[in-house]
Amino acid sequence: MAEQNTDPDFDLEKFLPYMLNQAAEATSHSFEAVYRSLYGMTRTQWRVMANLGKFGAMTARDICVISHIEKTKVSRAVSALENQDMLSRTPSAEDGRAEILSLTKKGQMAFGDLGRRALDYDRKLRADLGEQVSSELARSLERLMKI
Repeated sequence: MAEQNTDPDFDLEKFLPYMLNQAAEATSHSFEAVYRSLYGMTRTQWRVMANLGKFGAMTARDICVISHIEKTKVSRAVSALENQDMLSRTPSAEDGRAEILSLTKKGQMAFGDLGRRALDYDRKLRADLGEQVSSELARSLERLMKI
């Protein structure tokens, strides 16, 4: 059995990075029910699709950098989305080893649907928090993302 931390000053549940992770997991998990039930997608598949929907065609490497997702997870998500006819791959003219990923018509339709549902989810979450708290939280998170 692992030895218990005896440092009286450290409380994991008050550690800001831990709290941020827990909040992100709770809110992500809640929205996951939507894309999983409607499209059978995993969180990584949704994140790949969301990036392609927002930024347009790009490489898997670009998605890894933007999303902070491991290469193997992105690769599996890309394969699954391709098998579902949600995205297509074309060879990169600039780098023969890379492929440019883009949403198919089916993928664009799914992204549009899920994007509307994500906006609804976001509005409800912000309403639950209240205007002042959600605005302050958004500003704080924007600052943290720049650190």
